[in-house]
Amino acid sequence: MKVLTEERQQKILELLREKEILKTRDLMSLFDVSESTIRRDLQEMEEAGWLRRVHGGAQKIIKLETEMSMIEKSSKNVQEKKKIAKYAASLVLPGEFIYLDAGTTTYEMLPFLKDKKVHVITNAVDHASLSLDLGLQTTMLGGSIRLTTKAAVSNQAIEQIKTCYFDKAFMGTNGIHERYGYTTADTEEAATKKAAMGQAQHVFILADETKFNKVNFSKMGNLEEAIVITNKIGENIISDEIKSQTTIKEVDL
Repeated sequence: MKVLTEERQQKILELLREKEILKTRDLMSLFDVSESTIRRDLQEMEEAGWLRRVHGGAQKIIKLETEMSMIEKSSKNVQEKKKIAKYAASLVLPGEFIYLDAGTTTYEMLPFLKDKKVHVITNAVDHASLSLDLGLQTTMLGGSIRLTTKAAVSNQAIEQIKTCYFDKAFMGTNGIHERYGYTTADTEEAATKKAAMGQAQHVFILADETKFNKVNFSKMGNLEEAIVITNKIGENIISDEIKSQTTIKEVDL
């Protein structure tokens, strides 16, 4: 099967999750490409630190970024998340329909939206509960709930999203990378996030500095598909390649 370089390398990452060693000839057959193409892929992925090239193929050397639970995430970088959330909420106009993705930073937006009379659509149980407590009009998407993120991720949720239109979507992510874009830990969650991004007029990724130059298991979008809101961070954390592909708003309130 003929696929783009990015898609091919993403598939190789998926295969590495299942196997310790991949053979060059098997990858050539799978993707219907030349040996030089596979060698180039493996070289680039080795340079990114995801595998080690061995004779006749490649070997997994590290695990991809693992996902913490909502409780674990909520205790990390609390002040930075509140700053990011406050700024993100300031972009919301009264009466707008907004999508709030599951995540601790998007959750922190809700108190700042209390008086804006917005309609919140979300796939996150905790978000929907707090939104209702604040008196906001709220729509909770249905489907299977992930234990780690307490988010509805399923074909049912995606089909609901496709019937909606959002003025703005505020998304969480596990990783931001110059080549692999925005990624998250679960394939179904990535599909749900991607669907929401596609239904919004404006998309914002809320992420602190720990998310940059990281890659997780499943891609949810390309860098140019969203504006990134992050905390004020030091030099050399955000690469020029990332900056060239998207707008980065550093918040220092």
